[in-house]
Amino acid sequence: MVISALELLRFWQTFYEIVGAAAAALTGLQFVVIAVLAQTRRPGGSRELSAFGTPTVVNFCAALLIAAFMTAPWPGLPQLGCCLTLCALLGLAYSIRVLYHARSARSYTPDAEDWIWYLLLPFAGYAGLVAGGILLWMVQIWALRIPAVVGLLFLVIGIHNAWDTVTYLVVHRPDISPEGGTRKE
Repeated sequence: MVISALELLRFWQTFYEIVGAAAAALTGLQFVVIAVLAQTRRPGGSRELSAFGTPTVVNFCAALLIAAFMTAPWPGLPQLGCCLTLCALLGLAYSIRVLYHARSARSYTPDAEDWIWYLLLPFAGYAGLVAGGILLWMVQIWALRIPAVVGLLFLVIGIHNAWDTVTYLVVHRPDISPEGGTRKE
């Protein structure tokens, strides 16, 4: 019995439901993290947020989008591959924009770990998704695994970066008085 490529996608349904639901829930939690960050009155601005806050939401949304694409009723793999490739190319362009914001941040200097988790790994994920999309476009059935790996990669990157933000705030938080203002010693 030969199973078509589109029938193989059904075997991935539960996997993508889990990844998509996790990405959606964690996207909402990232909004809470940003709200908490706004309450701390830490120095920083839109460039820091564009370099280290927004990319985390984008990573979660990329995982959610991959899950949505992989569970949509496509007429064939070439259409799915084309869609994944186009979105991945947009992701690569976005990664270049994040690089610009990270390099121009004024109140925070990224360390090696930041460059890896906020720039290198997402860029690699989008590049892998471009390759996977092209292979699906060429109806390479084994390439169905690539979006799965990339979706998980974006989920893990988002979790790491959200945790990184929260722990940074805990360690480097300003001393807040019970009345809500910054204490002066």
